[in-house]
Formats: sequence, structure tokens, C-alpha cells
Amino acid sequence: MSLAAQRPARPRFPGVRAPRPLLAAEAEGRLTPRQREVLGALEELVVRGGFADLTMAQIAARVNCSLRTLYEISPSKDELVLTVVDRRLHRIGRAAIASLDASLTPLGALRAYLQAANEAVQPTTQAFARDFAGVPGAKRLLDAHEAYVIAVTRSLLERARAEGEIRPVDTAAVAYVLGGLGREFSRRQVELGGTGSAKANADAVAEILLRGLAKD
Repeated sequence: MSLAAQRPARPRFPGVRAPRPLLAAEAEGRLTPRQREVLGALEELVVRGGFADLTMAQIAARVNCSLRTLYEISPSKDELVLTVVDRRLHRIGRAAIASLDASLTPLGALRAYLQAANEAVQPTTQAFARDFAGVPGAKRLLDAHEAYVIAVTRSLLERARAEGEIRPVDTAAVAYVLGGLGREFSRRQVELGGTGSAKANADAVAEILLRGLAKD
């Protein structure tokens, strides 16, 4: 038997679909190594913030590439920023699903999934939040990714309830709270300040809620 056959399968989520990537898989597959390198540099630039007043030419200079290379990736600055953020969120989402396997109980899988998904808010800065909020389509993009996290969370909650791991609850309501913690703490950290990272705070509150849901 092969190693792949011996490895426990990751749980599947019928009916739950990740948002459609702005950079389609086929298009990403056609990227050159240099374009992939540029995308990585763009991600570092964008998540630090401070890109709102930069032109495409200035962005190209910051990441040490030609203006043509940027336009080959996206036709405008706004679409470029959205593509970079969307690509990052999809990567984190795939890693969150990859953290799961059939050896975990539904509640254990939910804990692992939320901790991995909350990584999406870790590098958020005031500059990024301010700049990205001004990009047309930014809220729609974040809403779509949050909706996916909520849907996966609800699916795992329903499995935990069916297997008697948690108390009878409205899984839709609880999933909405748990799935939105990362974004909410990110927003509060930027707007109100506070101690600890957005991820650490989201993880801590999620753990409190999960322990409260678990049956004795």
C-alpha cells in the first residue's frame, strides 16, 4: 500500500466552495518564475501598507521589476492589489484545510482550522487597513473569504453536534461568530489599539467558545 493510501483523508465539505480566485489557476500556472517572484515581493509591499499613493511605475520600482511585468499580471493598480491579497488569502485557506485529517474529531478539526485560518489577519497594519479599504472591491473580496470560513466552520460544528461532541446549538449563529473573529479583532486592533496580535486574540476567544460548547 502506498504512503498516500495509508495517510488519513482530509475531511470534505460538500456544498462549500471557496471564492473563485481572481488569478485563475490556469493563469497562475502560466506565470513565469520571475512573475511569481514579483508577486511575492508585491505581497510584502501590500501587507505593509503605504501603497495608496504609489503609481504603478513606483510600485514596479519598489519591487524591482518592469512596468510591463506588472501589467502582464493585472491591468490596473486596484486589480493588482486585489489579486495579491486574494492570492494570499487563498494560500492561507488551502493551508487551513491542509491542517485537517481524518484522525481529528470534528471539534479538534474545527480548532485546528480556525487557528490556521486566523493566520490571515496576522500581518495586518493600520497602513494596510487604511489603504486596502480604499480599493474598490476590497470589502466584497474580504466578505467572500469570510463567508467561506464561516461555511467550513458551520460544517464542522454540525459534524461535532451530530457526533455528540458539543451541546445542541444553532450552528449557523455560532459559525458566524467563530468565523468572523479574525476579521473583527483585526479591525478592532487597527481602530482601537490593544495588546496582543489580532490572531492571538481571535485564537484565545475561539478557544473559550469551543470549550463552552464542548460536552462535559
